[in-house]
Amino acid sequence: MTVIFISLGAASLGIGFVLGYIIRQKIAQKQANSIEAKLKVRLEKVKEEAKKIVLQAKDKAERLLEESRKEEKKRKEQLTKMEERLIERESLLDKRQLSLDKKEEEAKRIYNRIQEVKAELEKLQQSELESLEKIAKMTQKEAKEELFRRIEEEHQVELVESLKKLEQQRREELEQKAREIMVSAIERYSHSNVSEVTTSVVDIPSDDVKGKIIGREGRNIHHFEKLTGVEILIDDSPNTILLSSFDPVRRAIAKLALRKLIADGRIQPAKIEEKVLEAQAEIREEIKKAGEEAAYETGVLDLPPEIIHLLGRLKFRTSYGQNALVHSKEVALLAGALATELGANVAVAKKAGLLHDIGKAVDQEIEGTHLELGRKILMKYHVGDDVVKAMQSHHGDYPVETLEAAIVNCADAISASRPGARKDNLQAYLKRLADLEEIATAYKGVEKAYAISGGRELRVFVYPDKVDDLGALKLAKEIANKIEEELKYPGEIKVVVIRENRAIEIAR
Repeated sequence: MTVIFISLGAASLGIGFVLGYIIRQKIAQKQANSIEAKLKVRLEKVKEEAKKIVLQAKDKAERLLEESRKEEKKRKEQLTKMEERLIERESLLDKRQLSLDKKEEEAKRIYNRIQEVKAELEKLQQSELESLEKIAKMTQKEAKEELFRRIEEEHQVELVESLKKLEQQRREELEQKAREIMVSAIERYSHSNVSEVTTSVVDIPSDDVKGKIIGREGRNIHHFEKLTGVEILIDDSPNTILLSSFDPVRRAIAKLALRKLIADGRIQPAKIEEKVLEAQAEIREEIKKAGEEAAYETGVLDLPPEIIHLLGRLKFRTSYGQNALVHSKEVALLAGALATELGANVAVAKKAGLLHDIGKAVDQEIEGTHLELGRKILMKYHVGDDVVKAMQSHHGDYPVETLEAAIVNCADAISASRPGARKDNLQAYLKRLADLEEIATAYKGVEKAYAISGGRELRVFVYPDKVDDLGALKLAKEIANKIEEELKYPGEIKVVVIRENRAIEIAR
């Protein structure tokens, strides 16, 4: 019985499963039919929209095509017109080229003809010259020299006068311009000069102090001279003592130390050493201060401390009685003024003028000329090649390479040669005069020569039968050039050649 129930249950379950499946299939088919209908409707709409889009695109394409055809037609017309213009221009260029070719051929023909005529003329001229040389029995060069000689003989007076007139006019113009520049520069800087010598005078309150300075058996004076390197000269002059030394720095230290000793009153070896050390320190400070003041006064403010120190030492250095530092400042200011007038580099001119004698600060201690020592100092401290070139030619040992060098030379000459600036020693002065006269008398036709006006003028007398007027003019130039080459001198020297004719008759 149980098996029957189980069989019936299984059968009913199978039937239910089949009926459910059939029902589910019918429901799914209905849904599928409804979706397919919707898709068909949407597809129809899409096809209609696609047709509209295609039609619109076709219309737009036709319009673009029509516009492009019109544009192409327009461009074809423009190209046609341009082609026509180019053809016309090409035709014109061809015509012009033909015309130019004809003109060129004509020019070549004329040029060839000119060359032929020129060659014929040269042959004729050469033939004529040869004929003239045969007739005259001299060459063309000899004839030219003979012609110039005769013209010079016939018109010698006119030539001399013309040369003198031109030279005088040129000299007057140059002197006037130079005078204006010089006066403009000099009037900006005017400085009185006091000549200095190699001795210093120390005033003492009484002659009793002389004995203290000498000391027992000369002990004090010998110790003082040993420490300072300065000689003390004690004579019968009342209330004065002389200090003698060629080293101005030592002399300044000795003078200051001696004044301190006199003021202290206790003159003995220990005090002498103390006061000399004090004086050395004060002089070093004074040297530094003098260098800084010189740089400030001249406007040269970029110098290294070592150069400042050497510059200050020039305060105690003299040249022919002229203070070296005063001279250097004067040259710097004059060079700056001249550079301003002439449009040169003012800074370089000032610096070179201030440092042109820097070697004199050490030339008494180191072997060598102050010029070479100065060049080495400036190159060692990298002052500048332009400054070295501007200062190295002021004694003529180096060529004048720059405008600033010529300006420094001129300023140096102005400062050194102005009246009262320097005192030349007698031996050098006499030697310079003798050298001037010797140079002049070495020329043929010179009778005698005299150096006058302190060596600023040289008068040369010539034999009138040996030197003519033109020769006198040439002789003056030759002597002046010879002096410039062989002698060193400040300022300028005027050379005057005198040719004098004297007619003498005796009435009896």
